[in-house]
Amino acid sequence: MINKQLTQKEHKIDTAALLLTALLTAIAGEFKLIPFNGESFRFGLGSIAFFLLLLIRPTGSLPLTGVVTGLTVVVFRTGVEMTMTSVSFSESFQHHLPILLYYVVFAMGFHIIPFDKYRDSPLMLGAWASLFEFVGNGSESIMRIIMLDRDGLLLKDLALIAGVAILRSFFVVGLYSSIMISEQKKRVREMLGIGSNLYAESLYLQKSMNHIEQVTAASHDLYRKLKQKNLHDLSVQALAIAQEIHEVKKDNQRIVAGLSNITKEKSADFFLLSNLFELVITSNRKYSELLKRTVDFRLTMTVDYETDQHIPLLALLNNVTANAVESIAHKGAVGIHVFEEADDLCITIRDTGKGIRKEDIPILFEPGYTTKFNEQGVAATGIGLSHVQQIVQTLQGEIHIESLEIGTAFQIRIPSHTLVMR
Repeated sequence: MINKQLTQKEHKIDTAALLLTALLTAIAGEFKLIPFNGESFRFGLGSIAFFLLLLIRPTGSLPLTGVVTGLTVVVFRTGVEMTMTSVSFSESFQHHLPILLYYVVFAMGFHIIPFDKYRDSPLMLGAWASLFEFVGNGSESIMRIIMLDRDGLLLKDLALIAGVAILRSFFVVGLYSSIMISEQKKRVREMLGIGSNLYAESLYLQKSMNHIEQVTAASHDLYRKLKQKNLHDLSVQALAIAQEIHEVKKDNQRIVAGLSNITKEKSADFFLLSNLFELVITSNRKYSELLKRTVDFRLTMTVDYETDQHIPLLALLNNVTANAVESIAHKGAVGIHVFEEADDLCITIRDTGKGIRKEDIPILFEPGYTTKFNEQGVAATGIGLSHVQQIVQTLQGEIHIESLEIGTAFQIRIPSHTLVMR
């Protein structure tokens, strides 16, 4: 029963997509090239639009899409011709009817192979599309010869049809691949951002678990002492507290395990350092716009290589750069300088913000330290920079803060061997 329901769902017709494909194809078909004498046969943008729409907006039924689109094109062209000339409906309809065969043949071809199997194989997709377009155009030409008593196609005509089919098909496949690559890059950026945030939060959870372990031990020790002094009610209460804390610890362990699995999966890939820094600048430029602040980002790099530690690096860089953006009141700059020194990757992030008091630097990485308040005057959690310090320590590096005459500089050093892809 479930399989039957799934099958029915997969074949559900998207009426909006079907009508959109038919109408756009008909309109695009009016932009045309006529290679042979007369207007019987033409190469238009209609087939390009049709193939592209089949790729990016599936309708749920290729055969139905071919029939509906073909009929729509025939009726549309008939209406346009009747509006611009004095030809009768029957004559015009008969003149354009053969195009129906092209769209039916093309759609049926991809219905048979089947279509989705080749979406991720551009060469095979282009080859199949070229074949179906050639067969479709050939079928349309034969139908015109039979219905309209036209001259037969010469070898050079077939060669032209084949050449246009190949060029047009691979043009659409290339355009579709470009769109898909762009969308994939966008999704990768989004997933990297999510992964880096989860990584930072998992570190904080791990630190909290250590505190929970200490509290559990202290509660259990209190239980034993109260029991030794025959304070039964209090000892039972202390034991209950210890047990409740232990349950909280187990819940946290399950969460940390889940987050660790996610971040490990993300870390299985690798990225160029330059791509990571571009991502950091892009996301923080958007963040500055959200805060209605004008920030000029400047990046200079004298070293670049692939790393599989992109998740912790993103968490680290986004936290520091976001703090730099937040320190700028209205207009300012954030400069990022990346270089290698003594087998260490060195990153300096400078801002022209309000700066940090020198006396606050020693406590800057303490959980709870913050200078940020929301519109209601409520302080932020103050755990961002403690995340940063934990990440740097995890990567065997070190971080220093320098209070400048204007703004602040974060200086990060990480051994290159911990970052270079293994």
